Amino acid sequence: MRQKLVAGNWKMHGSRTFTRSLLAELAAAFPDGAPCDIAVCPPYPYLPEAVGCAAGSPILVGAQDISAEDEGAFTGEVSGGMLADLGCRFAIVGHSERRSLHGESDELVARKFGAAQRHGLVPILCVGESLEEREAERTEAVVGRQLKAVLDSAGIEAFSHAVIAYEPIWAIGTGRTASPEQAQAVHAFIRGLLRSENATISDFVKVLYGGSVKAANAADIFAMPDVDGGLVGGASLESAGFAGICRAAG
Repeated sequence: MRQKLVAGNWKMHGSRTFTRSLLAELAAAFPDGAPCDIAVCPPYPYLPEAVGCAAGSPILVGAQDISAEDEGAFTGEVSGGMLADLGCRFAIVGHSERRSLHGESDELVARKFGAAQRHGLVPILCVGESLEEREAERTEAVVGRQLKAVLDSAGIEAFSHAVIAYEPIWAIGTGRTASPEQAQAVHAFIRGLLRSENATISDFVKVLYGGSVKAANAADIFAMPDVDGGLVGGASLESAGFAGICRAAG
């Protein structure tokens, strides 16, 4: 059975004080050990603080993005080597906000996926469709295209050390959530694409759901057979609620 993972994406929120407080409260919520794998992804400036605060706890730290380049004249970029040097374990790639607000292409996302793995980081590859695309019944076409770009670039073997997060864009921060059955259908589609390449790897890969996950709905979503946890946005900014989501994954 795949161990579930709950990863919190703080987006552009937080401070040093907030980071210390939230991680202390989250660690205190699990004195007997975490019910699942737990990660937090703060903004770049708070990564050192998070790594230090998480030391000795079951909480791992990831970055919200990564440069496709390893070094050089790329002002404002942060490389995988730098993130690994800080103690990060994960890097989110292809988040819908990066794709829509920063124009990141499927090809760039694939390069970022590769950059994360070159430096020993586990990429959390985000895929998902807009409301317009879902209503046009293009969910599988869009998700399949996004996933295939990485498969073509990195190969199926790379997914032995990767996580996929299905995030329906229409359900991110909107209060709307895909039903457990809707989530399961897309997760099963994703796993089926991987299975067509390698059945062993497809059964191993964690596929997370991301889209207005809360403690109140997490258990029903996580009970689906192909849902292996969540990529949590706003609800990861409050320790009690985030701990409740983690318990739902246990």
